[in-house]
Amino acid sequence: MSISARLNEYLHDNKIDYELVPHPHSFSSLSSAIAANIPPSKLAKAVILEDHEGRRVMAVLPANHKVSLRTLGDKLNRDLRLIEEKEVYEMFGDCQKGAIPSLGEIYNLETVYDDLLVEAKEIYFEAGDHNSLVHMSRENFVRLIKDAKHLRFSHQSIH
Repeated sequence: MSISARLNEYLHDNKIDYELVPHPHSFSSLSSAIAANIPPSKLAKAVILEDHEGRRVMAVLPANHKVSLRTLGDKLNRDLRLIEEKEVYEMFGDCQKGAIPSLGEIYNLETVYDDLLVEAKEIYFEAGDHNSLVHMSRENFVRLIKDAKHLRFSHQSIH
């Protein structure tokens, strides 16, 4: 079980109480939620997007939801697209491929959070590997994302 070095330092610097939750190896945020036996609605997944001017943004939403690019793009007044996986891997060198922590500020990324995330009393997100999740209270998560935009931009993909 390991945590991204940048994530660990960020949580320590911000004096955030959290726990690492181990789970069997997984390949996506949704499968991590299932493997850790937590509701997918409580797991914040990160999706990396790029706008028409090449600016990148991290969209964070529940694991059982999908980004509505049109809705988010309209709200941000930008044309958005998913970036290639290879580009994502290069951006998060201290993480295993695809295990991105859902705190864009750590990686100097503009970040927008779906309002649905703060409905849960506790939040989980990828720790930087495929075998552990970070678990913290809603209050601590909200403290960490206080400067990010909060919008509704996703739709449920599974129940």
